[in-house]
Amino acid sequence: MVLLKEEQVKEKLRVAIENVGTELAEHKGSYATGGKRNLLDENFSLNMFKPNTVGQQFSVDEIKKKLNKSFLEIGLKNVEFEFGIATFGRNGVENYFDRKTEKFAASYSDTVHNIQFMYPLTPPSGTAGENLSLDEVFIVMLPNIDNYVLQSLKWRIVTSILFTIIILLAFYLTVRTMLRQKKLGEIKNDFINNMTHEFKTPIATISLAVDAMKNEKVINDREKLGYFSGIIKEENQRMNRQVETILRASQLEKQEIDLNLEPVHVHQLIQDTVDNFALQLEDKKGKVELSLNAKNDLINADEVHFLNLVNNLMDNAVKYAKDNTPPLIKLTTQSNGKNFTLKIEDNGIGMNRDTVKRVFERFYRAHTGNVHNVKGFGLGLSYVKTMVEAHEGDIKAESTLGKGSTFTVDLPLTKV
Repeated sequence: MVLLKEEQVKEKLRVAIENVGTELAEHKGSYATGGKRNLLDENFSLNMFKPNTVGQQFSVDEIKKKLNKSFLEIGLKNVEFEFGIATFGRNGVENYFDRKTEKFAASYSDTVHNIQFMYPLTPPSGTAGENLSLDEVFIVMLPNIDNYVLQSLKWRIVTSILFTIIILLAFYLTVRTMLRQKKLGEIKNDFINNMTHEFKTPIATISLAVDAMKNEKVINDREKLGYFSGIIKEENQRMNRQVETILRASQLEKQEIDLNLEPVHVHQLIQDTVDNFALQLEDKKGKVELSLNAKNDLINADEVHFLNLVNNLMDNAVKYAKDNTPPLIKLTTQSNGKNFTLKIEDNGIGMNRDTVKRVFERFYRAHTGNVHNVKGFGLGLSYVKTMVEAHEGDIKAESTLGKGSTFTVDLPLTKV
């Protein structure tokens, strides 16, 4: 586009300059007294019969006006130019510039960056001075023609760049959407597989318990009946909890959960949660180190959801413990003038960098090959993050693969 426009501008300039040159040449050879003559010159009689040159008949300003007018007529505005009229002498008369603009000499010497147009000023055929007038050439220099072309195409270039950016942005968004759809498809399949396994286990256990209760020996044994009915009840409650987890995630996504915020002393809730995990830790020969160092533990919180929040963090610390290594969970609290900080640190299997970045995503679960070592839906930490943010707090995860993970929760203290 720039090259084509440059050729068009050059052609227009050539036509405009030729039009001015033709107009100037019509006056060449005229005997009109356009210039001053010295009446006392001893050669006055000879000079009287010499025709005036174009340079003698027109001033620099007059020629400038003619050029500007010609440029405007052909559709070119604000064209920068320098010009000169060169006269070539005969019979020993030296060559010289009869008329020239102030910066013409500098522009004329730089033909690399400037474009030169030359038009010979030939007197019209049949005029009196056709063979008597001196040879003249009209030279026009056009500096910075490239800048002029770019300036004239400014809006087209801006539009082209903007259109290109829009195309690239659309391409980026398309690819991003495709990758996201692929990722969501993988997450959906992963979730369905996890949910199938999670429900299949209690259903199979209940089925076995029901079959066992049909046995005549079991029917006549009240103790065994109670044992198998207890298994059915426990597995039924387990399925109910899983269903509640899925429904709760759906409610969170639709933002349908209303928090019942009230002043709560966090230390007591943390202590209750730790007590609930005593049996699980004892079974794995693990322990919890409590350091409740916060001087102020009063925050505005929904007691139920806050208990679930801490419970999920503790549950992860227990579930993701190393094989043949007793879990050690360090739970510490601190407070300053504005925030209450809860830190839960474990010595479990840990996470790599990619997992740490995505650990709070809904349905995301870290893989070990194609098998999940720990069952679940990948909703626990997503729920924790949502609840922390609902309490106007912040949570961050730090982890080293093979060494353990640390979750830090910051919550605003109640203003007294």
